[in-house]
Amino acid sequence: MTYRIGGNLAGSSRPVGFAVVTLAYVVAGLAAWAVAALVTGPHPLLVTFYADLVATLVVFVASLLVANASLYDPYWSVAPAVIVIAWVFAAPPQAGRQVAVLALMLIWSIRLTTNWALSWRGLSHEDWRYVQLREQRRPGVPWWLINLVGIQLMPTLVVFAGLLAVWPATTVTGRSWNLLDVAAVVVTAGAILLETTADRQLHRFAGDPANRGAIIDRGLWRHSRHPNYLGEITFWWGMWLFGLAAAPDWWWTIVGPVTMVLLFTFVSVPMMDRRSLIRRPAYAEHMRRVPALLPRPSGFRVRG
Repeated sequence: MTYRIGGNLAGSSRPVGFAVVTLAYVVAGLAAWAVAALVTGPHPLLVTFYADLVATLVVFVASLLVANASLYDPYWSVAPAVIVIAWVFAAPPQAGRQVAVLALMLIWSIRLTTNWALSWRGLSHEDWRYVQLREQRRPGVPWWLINLVGIQLMPTLVVFAGLLAVWPATTVTGRSWNLLDVAAVVVTAGAILLETTADRQLHRFAGDPANRGAIIDRGLWRHSRHPNYLGEITFWWGMWLFGLAAAPDWWWTIVGPVTMVLLFTFVSVPMMDRRSLIRRPAYAEHMRRVPALLPRPSGFRVRG
């Protein structure tokens, strides 16, 4: 079941849309804070998980009220920053690693959230992937279930898996700054730069009327079909390196970046490629020449 509030005015007004998103996220944040304050027995990491789920459910309810699943989209970049800030302020203060993780997380969060805000047109604008999922769902499967599980809970779980390594990176104080931290800074900062550059090149290309219907094959996009996704994946590997530097026995949190790889490789990339194949017949040849994520070694060419 879905509901729509505000009629055409809410759907056509960006300020109204952003006001609804802001209100939903404030309520979600308050609900998460209440969970964190009331649940005191389990490990703080588990308490954070409960709070994260409750906040997701609040956003889900809001998305039903306005009949727009894209209300969840900024959660991917907003929630991690809020969680890391909470962890840092609750942990013993430490220089170096804690500051680096927080700074890089905030830069990543602000950039990605801004990127979403610039492209979102309001409550009448829903991500094409959600529209496709709604139209192609199996008979008898309710849309609210797909929205809850596939669009909102699944990404929340994936991102929380990525944050597992950030917990020791922000709370463990037994190991001083080391070479692995330096590597983590280089990888994470490089990932943010990669993602930022890819997004700027794409926006510049798409904004040129002369490129309408064309396939972007310049800059980073000449070497990877989805360099923005590659940057996102690499960011979470950098966060894992911070966790490893702080607490080597938390190596198992590698499940986070591995989950990111699986999500983008088997869900995000195929969906984007299928859409491009439908809209641009020449994209099949582009797929043959350009790898999905990792660029090919220099000088290697596909023969055919």
